[in-house]
Amino acid sequence: MTRVHDSGFCLQGGRVLSPDVGIVVADVHVRDGCIVDAPDADARRVDCSGLIILPGIIDVHGDAFEREIHPRPGVNIDADIAMASVDRQLIANGITTAFHGLTLSWEPGQRSRAQGRAFMAALEAVRPQLVAEHRVQLRWETFAHDAMADVTQWLGAAPTPALAFNDHTTATLEKVAAGNHKKLDQWAARAGLTPAAYLEAVEEAAAAAPHVPDAIAHMVEAAHATGAVMLSHDEKTVDARAASRALGIDVCEFPLERAVAAYAIAAGEHVILGGPNVIRGGSHTGALTAEDAIVAGECTVLASDYYYPSLLRAAERLVRRDVLPLARAWALVSANPAAAMRLDDRGEIAVGKRADLVVLDAAGGAETPWRVVHTLAAGRLSSFA
Repeated sequence: MTRVHDSGFCLQGGRVLSPDVGIVVADVHVRDGCIVDAPDADARRVDCSGLIILPGIIDVHGDAFEREIHPRPGVNIDADIAMASVDRQLIANGITTAFHGLTLSWEPGQRSRAQGRAFMAALEAVRPQLVAEHRVQLRWETFAHDAMADVTQWLGAAPTPALAFNDHTTATLEKVAAGNHKKLDQWAARAGLTPAAYLEAVEEAAAAAPHVPDAIAHMVEAAHATGAVMLSHDEKTVDARAASRALGIDVCEFPLERAVAAYAIAAGEHVILGGPNVIRGGSHTGALTAEDAIVAGECTVLASDYYYPSLLRAAERLVRRDVLPLARAWALVSANPAAAMRLDDRGEIAVGKRADLVVLDAAGGAETPWRVVHTLAAGRLSSFA
């Protein structure tokens, strides 16, 4: 990968996804990190003949960074090293904006307040060296009341984080009560506890249940004060979605039932499902199938979830299976995520927008994967042999 840091480029002769007319052969001009209507005289010319120029991918929820920081239980890698690796993965997969799903829980270990504080400080320190725009989705566990002060403080940071409301405490107790211990060892290892100690910690955290509604109301007020986008997570019922909507939590992330997704779409809300779900042909947890929801118009946004390459590959799969035309498939990973996260300056190729672009070679046969040739993030060009 080669990076060029000057700001003047002319991407020549590519097939450009235009928000107004679809795919057209055109030049795209870039100056000072933005798309402009004419090139500078000394702009670097980049031949894009036979290639497709698309808006950069926007990942609204990805937690694969956790594996870079904690590659094995009990093993921690310095965040500056880990995030440099994450940055390269993002750019290589055409992702120009990423919201890292930082879970703030009552758990010790990997998802503790201490780890959250360390991550936020490290990301701020390393941010100037990164190419993609790295943002944060604060995944607040609604039983983690000790973390509320941290989350409130971070909501005032720039760029403004998103805030997702998660209740994995109740879900964990329900699974254990039903005899489902499938992930108990994994959760316990992540927290640095034995399975028995982890269950004790869950039950202790669950004692805060009477205070959860007030805590949620407080965090909603804090998010409203900063203009943060709010997302619900893993909603199982229409009633749960209605309750979130009443609080102004208007993005529905990973609904567990089709009825919930349909209810959100009917209200004009964005529904997020996982890119891995698409490329695998279904959910690894047995939840609703993303491709079915897409066909039914019940999914507007795809997220990388736990696997960064999934967004590019999901769009490719949807096109190659004739599920969607390219423009609609790409909207799931670019224009629609921009709208859901209120990022008005990106998500389409238009004059005045950020020069967040991905240039693809999609000319091969059915067995040849799409290939990222160039990625531009705010006008910084990365090229791949």
